Amino acid sequence: MIELTDVRFGYGSGGDCLDIAELRVAAGEAVFLHGPSGCGKSTLLSLMAGVLVARSGSVRVAGEDWTRLAGARRDAFRADHVGYLFQQFNLLPYLSAVDNVLLGCRFSRRREMRAAARDGSTAASAERLLERVGIAAPARARPARGLSVGQQQRVAAARALVGQPEVLIADEPTSALDAAVRDGFVDLLLAECRAAGGTLVFVSHDRQLPQRFDRVLSLPSINRAAAAVAA
Repeated sequence: MIELTDVRFGYGSGGDCLDIAELRVAAGEAVFLHGPSGCGKSTLLSLMAGVLVARSGSVRVAGEDWTRLAGARRDAFRADHVGYLFQQFNLLPYLSAVDNVLLGCRFSRRREMRAAARDGSTAASAERLLERVGIAAPARARPARGLSVGQQQRVAAARALVGQPEVLIADEPTSALDAAVRDGFVDLLLAECRAAGGTLVFVSHDRQLPQRFDRVLSLPSINRAAAAVAA
């Protein structure tokens, strides 16, 4: 489902911060990715999601190479196939929790149809997911700016899940959650992905979580740029 080959990436005129010979994530696999702060985890996720484009090499998702897609086509393909749970949430503050979740369908006819087929309507799908992540009914109509940080994080997760995207990318998705809420939240992500046959790449510093995943990867161990700096 995700395949990186000879991928190199750096910011501006600086050297490469990522240099990955090969990384493959199978369809339906749940991968836990970890590494120290600043090692490039968020950058790698952005490359996987086509938010960033590699300097060289190929990044393929669902058979499509991001480097071969122009900007508008890349955005459309991402909307159809990738749910992205950003570290900073990226909710629209003036929209309600429900409307923020529905954005995942409004930019993708494919996900809109899947959500309606799964729950009867896109609105029903948004309500179901918000209930599952623990957002009570009164809070669902509240603008995102009126929600707590933990609630905003869970709304962002529901938006990433709506419409059953083939790939879910989650960047530190439990950082604002306490242990009790965190465990149920991770269970939900895994269950929703498995029910849809989806692929999950999950970044976290939380060392209580790796045992729940199919595979655990350390970014420094697969990043030749990090090895070069260390040498």
